[in-house]
Amino acid sequence: MDKILVLGSTGNIGWPLVKILHQRTDCTVVAGVCHHVPQPMQDLGVATVHFDFLAPSTFAPALAGVTKVFFVRPPQLANPEQDMRPFLETVKEHGIAQVVFISLMGVEKNPMVPHRKIEQMITTLGLPHTFIRPSFFMQNLCTTHLADIQQHHDLFIPAGRAKTSFIDTEDIAAVAAAALTDPQYLGQALTITGPAAITYDHVAQIMSETLGVPITYSHPGLLQFRRAMIRRGVKKKFVNVMVMLYVITRLGNAKGVTDTVQQVLQRPARTVAQFVQANAALFLE
Repeated sequence: MDKILVLGSTGNIGWPLVKILHQRTDCTVVAGVCHHVPQPMQDLGVATVHFDFLAPSTFAPALAGVTKVFFVRPPQLANPEQDMRPFLETVKEHGIAQVVFISLMGVEKNPMVPHRKIEQMITTLGLPHTFIRPSFFMQNLCTTHLADIQQHHDLFIPAGRAKTSFIDTEDIAAVAAAALTDPQYLGQALTITGPAAITYDHVAQIMSETLGVPITYSHPGLLQFRRAMIRRGVKKKFVNVMVMLYVITRLGNAKGVTDTVQQVLQRPARTVAQFVQANAALFLE
């Protein structure tokens, strides 16, 4: 029976994945946590282990008995060679059977983003892997951009008029669970998106109609957005990665639509309208 280590277990993808794997009878799951164990995880009775990408002493204990590893890149870690290689080298030493990494749609065309550098590192090390390359997360509206929505009823996002095929992170987690438990996905790179590509003007329209409150889209320039984020206290390295991703979006690299979610899960991917409706109370706080 596989023992699967889920890193980023408290995040928008990791936590739904932990819950899915915990329900299965053909594997066991252990959640890597950097600080405290959240109450919902305690209530569920999930096994946990201390883990920190920047603390090599946590690697071996976390990997003990593990056969497969799932991880995402923590946003604050922008230097893969420094932040990720030591862990991946330890994974290789432990003979892990599969690494599932959440990358980014279109990274194969952009060697500069950290996600692509991590993919190349995994491949160079010869780690058995599955890359999952999702489009932009719907959950960004509930995290990075939530304050602007709640306080100003505005989407302060530098994507211009470009289209984006937004995906729900719960769909990403479900695809990751399939990749970790079905050998047919070993060695594959799965590009996954929502069911349609839409502009942020359209997102604002959907939110306005669903929430009953006018939501605008101010589409700031890239430099204006960068300055605003830094003023808010967001670390420059993280802001620079965000800006890079929105440059990619403006170039049209986020508008592709695939049916991979439908093929893997045998159900449609969630729509933006469904997501906004499910999170209406949060947006209206």
